[in-house]
Amino acid sequence: MGEKNLHLALKKWYSRPGDSLEANLDGYNIDIFREDQIIEIQTANFSAIKPKLKFFLNRYSVRLVHPISEKKWIVRIDSKNKTLLSRRKSPRKGRVEDIFFELVYIPLLMKNPNFSLEVLLIDSEEILLNDGLGSWRRNGWSIHDRKLLNVIEQFVFSNPTDFLPFLPTTLPEEFTTKDLARELKLRQRIAQKMTYCLRLLDVIKIVGKRKRATLYSQL
Repeated sequence: MGEKNLHLALKKWYSRPGDSLEANLDGYNIDIFREDQIIEIQTANFSAIKPKLKFFLNRYSVRLVHPISEKKWIVRIDSKNKTLLSRRKSPRKGRVEDIFFELVYIPLLMKNPNFSLEVLLIDSEEILLNDGLGSWRRNGWSIHDRKLLNVIEQFVFSNPTDFLPFLPTTLPEEFTTKDLARELKLRQRIAQKMTYCLRLLDVIKIVGKRKRATLYSQL
């Protein structure tokens, strides 16, 4: 339920005339079937869809579409009478680099010529209910729904070299995840996931150590 409306809205936004929606193919429900291409919209948890992607990659072109909220509004609703309590803009802005939080589960699929990944930067609403069932981080508020407001930008990755632009030209020849995080102005946690994926994709390689930090260089 949590991401149902966001998923449906993205499927509607992405589809074209002639597409087959929710088609059944070899026992799987496919979000969008377009000629000989399978399009799956996954709002989270790439590990869950990995078996399905691998099953079809030998026979079809497969595109995985993932939304990242660049701007998000937090909407709080009373759980009893469903009245609006507040609506505020989240201070956190999503970036295309956030894709690495999910790509770590399927990085090697990017080496398959039949696979492509599309990232959509979106505006969205996250609707919270004060029902006491949510995470302690949200003081018991649960995520009831997510809604699409707007699609801002699209990024398509069809092969490992498409990730090269993530490496800024200001990086030293040999760099650590801390260097990468500093140059991109992002959290080191994301930089660590980036280097993990890029190394498996043969975009960068390990070249040594700087004290306790691993040193990388571009291939």
